[in-house]
Amino acid sequence: MRIAYAYRRSNLYPYQGKATSFPDGEARTRFLRSVSDIGFDGLELSLDALGGLNATKHQMTELRKELEDHGTPCAVVKGGGGLHHYKIAEENRAKLEKAVEIATWIGAETVNTGVGGYTDPRFGSERGGLVSQGSSEQATEEDFVRAAKGLREFGEMAGANGVNVTIEVHQHSIADNSSSALHILDLADSPHVFANPDLGNILWTYETPDETSEEAILALAPRSKYWHCKNLRRVHVPELEHSYFVRVPLSDGDIDYRFAISAMVDAGFDGYLAIEGATDGDQLYSDRRSFEYIKSVLAEIE
Repeated sequence: MRIAYAYRRSNLYPYQGKATSFPDGEARTRFLRSVSDIGFDGLELSLDALGGLNATKHQMTELRKELEDHGTPCAVVKGGGGLHHYKIAEENRAKLEKAVEIATWIGAETVNTGVGGYTDPRFGSERGGLVSQGSSEQATEEDFVRAAKGLREFGEMAGANGVNVTIEVHQHSIADNSSSALHILDLADSPHVFANPDLGNILWTYETPDETSEEAILALAPRSKYWHCKNLRRVHVPELEHSYFVRVPLSDGDIDYRFAISAMVDAGFDGYLAIEGATDGDQLYSDRRSFEYIKSVLAEIE
């Protein structure tokens, strides 16, 4: 199983610029050397980190060479969004089109997207509560049909260029648990559209998770082509009807990744397992721990 590094934190010495950007110069060189030294097989980079809608073929060709020279190719481009709500569909469609285009330029095999619904900023987007805006619980069947139609179209576009599309199971999304993700995949009915079974997102969507991590991974493993992995410690405060979550290395949280990896291996998963980079503190130290844990579990299983 190949292991990718999902880039999340841009505060890489000496760079202290825009949080969504991918640093250049000395900071990027140090980062790529560190990622290569840990042993990652590739990187996930977001559309924003790659220059957004203004990214050019020349820029991506140059970046591709730099990444591959360091042994850290861009394996996955993260971008896009829900296509079923009129307030966000046009913008997300443009992002998804650009993500597919960039993937072909930079040599990535997958575009990872979501099917997020519209969230009203007046009501916040906090995780761990009783309600999740834009959720599958609030969606209509028409929402699912509209989202699936768009994904089928982009699947055809991506597939024609040798690229897969994966739907990330995500909070504030109509694919926020295994059943809703499978429903969209069934409606899309595309040989190029798959799941990304992000168990951390299922865990922290609601005060009490919709389903266990074990239930989710067993359901989604056969339909998955890419896999975000992060782990959390859940702190439940019933008096507030809320749960809070602390990010930890993969070996230390509430999700049993030994079970999850076993399920994915048994299902014949052949995509990238992506360690989502830490967002605070010494990310490379924390993420090295996660990488070494995954390698040890894989060695025992395989």
